[in-house]
Amino acid sequence: MPTLAIDQGTSATKALVVAEDGQVLGSGSAALTVVAGADGSVEVDPIELWDSVIAAGRTALAAAGSPRLDAVGLANQGETVLAWDRATGAPRSRAVVWQDGRSVTECDARRDHAERLHAITGLQLDPYFVAPKLAWLRPRVGADATITTTDVWLLHRLCGAFATDVSTASRSLLLDLDTTGWSAEACAVFGLSPDDLPTVVDNAGVLGETTVFGPVGVPVAGVCVDQQAALFAEGCLRGGEAKCTYGTGAFLLATTDRATRSAHGLVGCVAWRLAGVPTWCLDAQVFTVGAAVHWLQELGLIAEPSDLDRLGGTVVDSGGVQFVPALAGLGAPFWKPDARAAFTGLSLATERAHVVRAVIDGVAANVAWLARTAGADLGAPLQRLRVDGGLTRSRLLLQRQADLAQVPIEVYPSPDATALGVAAFARLGIGQAATATDAVGVWEPSVIVEPSIDAAEADERLAAWRRAADATAAL
Repeated sequence: MPTLAIDQGTSATKALVVAEDGQVLGSGSAALTVVAGADGSVEVDPIELWDSVIAAGRTALAAAGSPRLDAVGLANQGETVLAWDRATGAPRSRAVVWQDGRSVTECDARRDHAERLHAITGLQLDPYFVAPKLAWLRPRVGADATITTTDVWLLHRLCGAFATDVSTASRSLLLDLDTTGWSAEACAVFGLSPDDLPTVVDNAGVLGETTVFGPVGVPVAGVCVDQQAALFAEGCLRGGEAKCTYGTGAFLLATTDRATRSAHGLVGCVAWRLAGVPTWCLDAQVFTVGAAVHWLQELGLIAEPSDLDRLGGTVVDSGGVQFVPALAGLGAPFWKPDARAAFTGLSLATERAHVVRAVIDGVAANVAWLARTAGADLGAPLQRLRVDGGLTRSRLLLQRQADLAQVPIEVYPSPDATALGVAAFARLGIGQAATATDAVGVWEPSVIVEPSIDAAEADERLAAWRRAADATAAL
């Protein structure tokens, strides 16, 4: 019998009904309204979020012919939080999305603890992560509200559990990266007690049963933060294997054989934990990628994402224009939440196509820089980069990514790596698969893109982009 895999994302919830052999039997999706403000706020209505989970799941089941399910798996956004009532499950605040930057004040107040927090958790002290958001939200909702990441709230509503998976917990600035348990010292920095936090669980295992999708109880057996779920689905099971997901942001993860504290501005996280045994990863992110494409649409520079290639392909390059994709601040390795996006090199000769091409090049350059940085932490360059997400439809982006990263780009054959990853965890959780390799299965890239320029030219182009990025970060 199949698994219902739910990928609760930033701008939409996607659900798949996945057979034991990994075949997708049906799918459904439901959009979310993300509201961004000039004060750095990025929020979602939690009731709309919950309704999207139900709608996407039921649509997928209907598309699959309403089969009887073996299990449900849930992937989540990672760093998005909300306040809620533990007794009733009712929300007490809007959901504060991972891109929200208002907790920068909480980070500034704890700057003296940044180095120690990095040593404990592997993370940078930044509004992107969970704990600063918890500290910012607490005085606004009162002491009696429960504040957690959205996965805890969703699991509570689905099956009554008060739990978070270890990979999501590792995005909090509260988890000890070595022990994979809550750190009392890190919690104290944010005025929290480990006793009040959700139970940290493996990524595969039964947490309870849900009747949300039908009258018969179905075990909730796979849980994971979205990017680690995609890393798992793409078979990056050994140290040094890496993937990048191009969604609302771009998220590059490289699997490591041990808990790693980056010496070059990336972050170390738990990739997954199975039967109590953790695997770790290095993580880096570009906060606005798909969001930058949407921004181009809002400005009227493109009508739809396919215009990236249709318009951007009409010029041989960006005409000297550089784009730094900091529409929601700069993540790794800069960690400048107040940075703003910038175009440089504009002139009277700049055309609309050059601006579009510069956005493609800027995203690819940022990801390539992160790939190079991951190689420095790993002690050896990446040998290939597996990619997924909607923007992998852009051949221009794929080619520029291969050129600047100087590695082959292997495109995952499904746009739904996150959902397929959490389905694989659920299969492990109910014993339908015996090993990680069995759960993930074998796949072949739909496209492999090789570099078309040499390393010297790639270095020159990356250096030019880095100069623009450094200037932006300094503003």
